[in-house]
Amino acid sequence: MKHDSDILIAGGGLNGPALALALAGAGLSVTVVDAAPARARAADEFDGRAYALALASQKLLAAIGVWPAVAQSAQPMMEVKAADGRPGEGAAPFFLHFDARELDQAPVGYMLEDRFLYRAFLDAMEASPAITLIHETAITAQDVVPGGIRATLSDGRMLGARLLVGADGRRSGVAERAGIGREGWGYGQTALVAALDHERPHNGIAHQFFMTSGPLAILPLPGNRSSIVWSETDANAKRIAALPDADFLAILRPRFGDFLGEIRLAGPRFSYPLNLTLARAYAAPRVALIGDAAHGVHPIAGQGLNLGLRDVAALAEILVEAMRRGEDLGALDVLERYQGWRRFDSTALALGMDSVNKLFSNDNPILRAGRDLGMGVVNAIPGLRQGFMRQAAGLSGPLPRLMQGRAL
Repeated sequence: MKHDSDILIAGGGLNGPALALALAGAGLSVTVVDAAPARARAADEFDGRAYALALASQKLLAAIGVWPAVAQSAQPMMEVKAADGRPGEGAAPFFLHFDARELDQAPVGYMLEDRFLYRAFLDAMEASPAITLIHETAITAQDVVPGGIRATLSDGRMLGARLLVGADGRRSGVAERAGIGREGWGYGQTALVAALDHERPHNGIAHQFFMTSGPLAILPLPGNRSSIVWSETDANAKRIAALPDADFLAILRPRFGDFLGEIRLAGPRFSYPLNLTLARAYAAPRVALIGDAAHGVHPIAGQGLNLGLRDVAALAEILVEAMRRGEDLGALDVLERYQGWRRFDSTALALGMDSVNKLFSNDNPILRAGRDLGMGVVNAIPGLRQGFMRQAAGLSGPLPRLMQGRAL
């Protein structure tokens, strides 16, 4: 069949562009189809949406040439502190403390706003002759044909490729049309997301307070500003989200505490329901899934984007090696190498975060004492603590080349 490009990617959020740039840099042609308007997320206005990038994810961005465009906008995370907490009581003494000085490589990670990262991806894709961008268009049908896959777009066009990659989110149409089912459940929690200005400097320290109704993450941004991801029960979150800003802050302050001085909102507020959703397979004939299309996880450890970028690195490495060996990029035996590399790791981490959320989102005194003791032991033993730190930094396990900062 005629191939309009080697690889067709559904979804132009973050994982899709990262994969496109990695593959284009190795000599493959790529088409990215995105339902969103081209520059909708690249506006200059600050809105507070940001990501915690593990150190390995930063290395990937450097390897595909994006990091120089965002480095000045990124906030290094030099420490991570976790503690139990109850509204009105402030945080208990920290039971887990990661310090970047304990790693061979510092910092632990970076905070980076969505607008800067998306804009850098968009600029890099537009500058690449090997990447074709199609905006405000969706893939509505897909058919495996001899030698490739054919996709029908919402504007009536048809595109042919060797492989279709679903980077189209938790309700992936690519996965559904490929017959890939999903498993998962809701948490009964909603995340309230906002950015705050505060009086005192955060010193590059990220905080995780485990409240009885869900965790509160306080993540440093450049200047005296932090992003929060505040998980509450669905009923509480619905009520809080409907409040005026002043009342929202009045409920937040007892949970947040006063360690950063007075706080005020620095941008709009967002909310989204929390659930776990895992694809039963990451590959099918002529189809591969990455990011949330493969695994949508709880934000408790800020690992959603990092998991997706690890998918990107693994799939890109598999495809580039297959290309150099003269293999069919969309053949199932090639794609099963990717699935074998990523599925167990992603599922184990997703279920681990699920267990942590269930363990900490309650006020059972026995569980509370046991978990604090267990985390205290981890914190007290340097080898265990450093192992947790390497996991959080994305440096554990068999790392794809891109996540080591190496070119394909």
